[in-house]
Amino acid sequence: MDQLFEFVGNNWWLVGIWAAFVVALLWDNNRRNGPTVSTAEATQMINKEDALVLDIRDKKDFSGGHLAGAMNIPYASLANRLGELDPHKKRPIILICKTGQTVGMAGKMLREKGFNAVRMKGGMMEWNTQNLPLVKK
Repeated sequence: MDQLFEFVGNNWWLVGIWAAFVVALLWDNNRRNGPTVSTAEATQMINKEDALVLDIRDKKDFSGGHLAGAMNIPYASLANRLGELDPHKKRPIILICKTGQTVGMAGKMLREKGFNAVRMKGGMMEWNTQNLPLVKK
């Protein structure tokens, strides 16, 4: 550990450049994946802005529990089923997956087609952790 502190002290400029690179990489990655909303923000968007909830998990996971009124289009078939979303183009779309990781690419695809899509942080795992209501089919 002493060697690490000695290295940082002797090469502070290298460490600074490395830190700046990491911050820039994280910022760029977040920008590309699009905006995120918390579960509380998602609930407000649903209630006040008539946001559409788009669950991109597979049918089995969706049937195990999903948000009320959510539309299910699995990520694997999203590109082929974009036409189903055309009637909702003026509404905000909240993207949900299992952990909040897969929705980045789905959001990018939707935003490129003119949709107002945001990602819900933590996905269904976060929703379940907060004991928020689910519809089970």
